[in-house]
Order: sequence, then C-alpha cells, then structure tokens
Amino acid sequence: MVNIEVCIDNIESLFSAQKGGADRIELCSSLAVGGLTPNHGLIALALKHAHIPIYTMIRPRDGDFLYSSLEVEMMLHDIHHAKTQGVQGVVLGCLNKNAQVDRDILRSLMKEAKGVGVTFHRGIDCCADVHEALEIILGAGCERVLTSGLANNAVNGAETIRKMVLQCKGRLSVMAGAGVNGDNVATIINKTGVNEVHLSGKTPRQSDMETIVACATLPEFQTISVTKAENIAAIKSAIAR
Repeated sequence: MVNIEVCIDNIESLFSAQKGGADRIELCSSLAVGGLTPNHGLIALALKHAHIPIYTMIRPRDGDFLYSSLEVEMMLHDIHHAKTQGVQGVVLGCLNKNAQVDRDILRSLMKEAKGVGVTFHRGIDCCADVHEALEIILGAGCERVLTSGLANNAVNGAETIRKMVLQCKGRLSVMAGAGVNGDNVATIINKTGVNEVHLSGKTPRQSDMETIVACATLPEFQTISVTKAENIAAIKSAIAR
C-alpha cells in the first residue's frame, strides 16, 4: 500500500484533498516559497474538518534551513502550540553552516515534539552527504523523510531515492516528493521502492469576486491556487493499477 500525502496552504484545499483520497495532510502556509508554519486559525479549522491525519509544517521563514537561536525558539513555540491544538505530527528540518543536519537543534525540536509523529522535510535535499544525514535523522527518531533525491523533482532523483530506501531498510519511511503526478507516480514508485508520495495537486482557479477594479492590472490577485480533487484521485488511480 502506498500512502498519499497532500500539502495544502488553505482550508478549501483540505476538502479537495480528502475528496480525492489523500491519506495525510501536510498543513502549511505559503506553498509558493516551499511551505511555512501555518497560522493558528488554519490549524484549528483543518483539525475540525479533517478525517485524516494532519502534520503541521514548522518552518519560521523561507530560504535556507540554517536557523538562529531566536528562530529555533519560534519553532519550539510553534511545535508546542501545534501539539496543544491536537495535530498528529509536525514537519521540520534544520541544517548547520556545513550543510549537515544540525544534531543539537534537531534533538531540541524532537524533544518538544515528543508524542506526535515527525517528518524531516526536504532540507535533506540541501545536505552535502545525504547518507550521513539519513543516519542522523534516523538516530533522532524521525518517522519519515521527504525527499526529491537531491534533484529538482522525484523523477530525476529516483536513483538517489532508491538508495535512500535501501539504506533505511524500513527503519524510516522515505517519502518521494516534488513533481509527483498521475502520469509519473507509478514510475517513481517502481524505480524507488517508496511506499509514500507527496504532492500538492494544485491548480489555479478564478477568483469569485464579481467586481474586479484595480486587480485587473494585478493578475496575481485574480486567481487562487487550490488542490484539485481530480489530481489526487488520478494519483490514487495510477497507484492502484
């Protein structure tokens, strides 16, 4: 069985993801920059309406994964709050200046996250030595890692992902993400041996506003990116074949 995780950054997408057959939600804000920590209201509403597990992104800003002590403090607060609200897991990652997983920060984050599941995100794709990084993540107690195999998408990184799966030997789930869709998901699974895939399934939809004035010259305000149920269903169908 292959699980489908859908990353979303708005409440509308939750319903589409569930309708399409998602097995788990990665809840974020700002997917356009790779996903940041969602606000309290989105977490609360997602938990209210979800019938599948919710994993909350813990990422205080966009850019790299080298965090200051103040940013780590923010992450600890966000983990605590997410747990208090009742999420089933969190998604996080942290690196040092040498592009290695920061053991000390990860240990602190894992301590705060005790009692919920933890996914190490695509920060691993920025590591100098992915195999060393995997061992650190394994030792810290993470349950899975999200990766594109250090490539721009999971298809191009399939061989690295396969090696990561072999290295983990079932001790940790390797989840393939980036560019996953109904046309390539079967190939990714067959080439890598993963049992989890990750995608947004997003598509732009037109705004429901009946009157658009100044926005006519600002096209970014005329469409909203939302998960499309049909895109998730296509993944599920391709996996089932």
